[in-house]
Amino acid sequence: MYAALTSGGKDSVLSIQLALDAGLDVGYMVTVRPDNPDSYMFHSSNLDAVSLIAERGGMEYVEISTHGRKEEELADLKSGLAQLPIKGIIAGAIQSQYQYERVGEIASALGLEIFCPLWQKDPSWIMDEVVHRLDAIIVVCAADGLTEEMLGTHIDSDLVEKLKLISRRNRIHIAGEGGEYETLTLDAPFYSSPIRWTGERQIISSGRSELILNGLW
Repeated sequence: MYAALTSGGKDSVLSIQLALDAGLDVGYMVTVRPDNPDSYMFHSSNLDAVSLIAERGGMEYVEISTHGRKEEELADLKSGLAQLPIKGIIAGAIQSQYQYERVGEIASALGLEIFCPLWQKDPSWIMDEVVHRLDAIIVVCAADGLTEEMLGTHIDSDLVEKLKLISRRNRIHIAGEGGEYETLTLDAPFYSSPIRWTGERQIISSGRSELILNGLW
């Protein structure tokens, strides 16, 4: 049985879907909730959705709390994973050497396999998979060229083309691997039904804008 590390974003959810496609038994959905919104490893936006995603996927939800301090948060993740009866973990890293190596070190220390299907894949291929297989929206913008007007935008072919244009001008990663933006996956093939909400608000600050979804169901 595998545990999937996820914040509910497109990359980790796509990795879960690819794991299921490959026949892996994904029994746990693990979210690390950092107190620090600038955590090196873990997203903090709209994490309340992940328990609903786990429910819709027939998986057990596991939440690990951490202060979000660099390296300490990894010890918290390792401690949490050590409590689970699993043979491997699933991660959605694409090009972040820091993320990939740290998750690999934890897996090695715990004697676990690691399934990381997006690692060093072509970002255009990844975004195409997201467009055609998932329903994901942008919930955080944190890079030049990504404005608050993009919050709540569904990732479709038109948006991907816009991200490519912004990437050429501002040198962002089109999949947001550098933290340029964060997403929430509202639907995927393994969901029994989409994620919905009753209200929303925006938090706008210098260099960062965030969409907070309320009344998730």
